[in-house]
Amino acid sequence: MPFKRITRPVVLGIVGDSASGKSTIAEGIRDILGPEKVVSICTDDYHKFDRQQRASQKITALNPVANHLDIAEQHIRLLRNGESILKPVYDHAKGVFGGWERVEPKEYLIVEGLLGYGTRALCDCYDVKVYLEPKEGLRTTWKIQRDTQVRGYSKERVRQILDRRLKDGEKFIQPQRKFADMVVSFYPPSDNGGETGAHLNVRHTLRPTLPRPDLSPVLDAAKDGFRLELTRDVDGKPVDVLDIHGDLSDDRAKAVENLLWNLIPEAQHLRENVGQFRDARNHAALSHPLALSELLITYHMVKVALGHHEI
Repeated sequence: MPFKRITRPVVLGIVGDSASGKSTIAEGIRDILGPEKVVSICTDDYHKFDRQQRASQKITALNPVANHLDIAEQHIRLLRNGESILKPVYDHAKGVFGGWERVEPKEYLIVEGLLGYGTRALCDCYDVKVYLEPKEGLRTTWKIQRDTQVRGYSKERVRQILDRRLKDGEKFIQPQRKFADMVVSFYPPSDNGGETGAHLNVRHTLRPTLPRPDLSPVLDAAKDGFRLELTRDVDGKPVDVLDIHGDLSDDRAKAVENLLWNLIPEAQHLRENVGQFRDARNHAALSHPLALSELLITYHMVKVALGHHEI
């Protein structure tokens, strides 16, 4: 039976706590698919209150009541149906709203933010759902790096924000993990606990809600750089877990990346940019585990578009 390509935008959700890598992965996937084919929105733009109002009410941006999740859901559905939207813009650097932005639908829609799976209605908007879960100490390091370098905060201010948000992260962000098709967890290797960038390992927890590609050629090519096993998730349900080691050599990593590219020949765009991120000095750097993660997520988006996945 031939597959029937879908004619509406394919919607990817990327959810995780602050500084978990959402924007980095969203930008990498956009570069793989081609920026002309992708539009991205952030659910954080749908905050109900600005920073000063949240402070006066002693509420954090992680709390669903501080966000217009119903409007976010309406806007995602409109874009999914091929209609344009006029969405709010939140300025994270200043903590205020910055007007409105017209967004036109494209072939692919990436939705990233803190509360993208915050309601059942929102969960139903996506074709592919990813949850980012780096080790907590690593996320803390990333947040300090980003907020001091990009947003102008002091380290002490960032630590205060982390402490204030801790309970809401546990209460509102982490429970969204159970809705994801893939949980992506970056973590330092056992022999280098201080690693925060290019040589991090990554673990993909793959649920059966999406068909997994045949990775046997990849596993054979990478040998000890990859490990795939059937295990049980934190809720006791069976999952596949794919570990990608951060010490892959350039040659071996490129060979594996080429195998993954062959799985998605429809997405041959800007290959040299895959796996790029900003390091601790805010310089452009390359991570092979990040590149492979972006390619694996993109694989599912392309297969949805081609009608290969039941949705």
